[in-house]
Amino acid sequence: MSGALRVGVVGGGLAGITAALRCADAGLDVVLLEGRPRLGGLASSFRRAYPDGELDVDNGQHVFLRCCTSYRALLDRLGSGHRVRLQERLDIPVRAPGRPPARLRRTGLPAPLHLAGALLGYSYLSPAQRLRLVTAALALRGVDAADPATDARSFGEWLAAHGQDAAAAARLWDLVGVATLNARAGRASLALAATVFQLGLLTETAAGDIGWADVPLGHLHDEAAAAALRGARVDVRTSTKVRRVHQEPEGWVIATEAGHGGAEDTFMVDRIVSAVPPAAAERLLPATAFTRPPGWACELGSTPIVNVHVVYDRRVLDTPFVAAVGSPLQWVFDRTRQSGLHRVFPAGAQYVAVSLSAADDPGGDPGGDLASLTAAGLRARMLPALAALLPAAREAEVLDFFVTREPHATFRAAPGSAALRPPTGTPLPGLFLAGAWTATGWPATMEGAVRSGEAAAGALLAPTGMRAGAAA
Repeated sequence: MSGALRVGVVGGGLAGITAALRCADAGLDVVLLEGRPRLGGLASSFRRAYPDGELDVDNGQHVFLRCCTSYRALLDRLGSGHRVRLQERLDIPVRAPGRPPARLRRTGLPAPLHLAGALLGYSYLSPAQRLRLVTAALALRGVDAADPATDARSFGEWLAAHGQDAAAAARLWDLVGVATLNARAGRASLALAATVFQLGLLTETAAGDIGWADVPLGHLHDEAAAAALRGARVDVRTSTKVRRVHQEPEGWVIATEAGHGGAEDTFMVDRIVSAVPPAAAERLLPATAFTRPPGWACELGSTPIVNVHVVYDRRVLDTPFVAAVGSPLQWVFDRTRQSGLHRVFPAGAQYVAVSLSAADDPGGDPGGDLASLTAAGLRARMLPALAALLPAAREAEVLDFFVTREPHATFRAAPGSAALRPPTGTPLPGLFLAGAWTATGWPATMEGAVRSGEAAAGALLAPTGMRAGAAA
């Protein structure tokens, strides 16, 4: 690639992987730098060691929808599209302690009629609540998610104004919203909530069908991305921490840690894509890269996700996943096969992972700030909750219990967050931003991350970006 424009991509999550591949596919000379030893960002996995072997553990439980077209296209580009499962039809098993199970399953009717039967038959709400639910769903279709006034309003306020009481919010709207927005309805932007429900459930019949990884996320993203990037002749440098980035007349200088307290290593690129979290972007990049005053990243904020991992001596969950209502649990996933559990534990054991989004929001429960609990505190709270939700867990022996945390898993999807999310282009020529926290219009999902990488690469490859690096 001698003589090709050189591009530096800082950050090896899904946004950075996407931007690097697209630039490399366009013939540019690309170097990708990632501070961690693996690619994939928060959508990755690690090995947990035991005396008899290792368990593959995902950082978090990530699912996607059929409407996540950019993410699915990235998987195809990585050659790992065949390593995920996608439902033929949206089907969510829902359970509540002490009550018969329910199911939210679509039909083949045109949207939004495809969900009418599921909503009208949803046994965790009264008949009157179900009728009001259908009315609110139809009204949500008409909300203008692009209107700044919509973003300034909370989803919870809108739901209350449309006849949705606290029970409906907790048992239906938050069932989907907390997992996708990482925020409960009362603290979520109406614009982001409307985007999720419109695109995923209310516009196209098949859009909300759920997909998930059939292998550890490290295989799906890290290993597959590393191979695809090498094939595209991208210079991938993992375990390489970037200290700072600054502009000189000849281009952009990237300074990385030399290791062992040594002096900085520096090199120059013509264009740069910053694909790191907001706090890191504010720390690394010149202040003039952002139109908001210093401290904007703190103002945007972040929300944690806690994941609880339990290995039982027998099967306790008979579906790939289940959603919970009336419980401190949210979504519970069977990760037995993907983790390689039987390399380590006896045959018949099962590994379930509990994803706890918006983990710092009590949600009306004084003990609901799960992010503040120790592993012992989470064990004391989660194991009884699992036994209440999954009858087979009551007699099962717990073979292992551990917790993973992402303290800054996503940006805070609060009312007014749209004004805090910067665009791809910056005031500085040749510098572009990527990350699920940028102005994608999507919440902080894998789809949003990939779309941001596409947008950054598209802006860089546009005539103005190629010629002078001007902000797009």
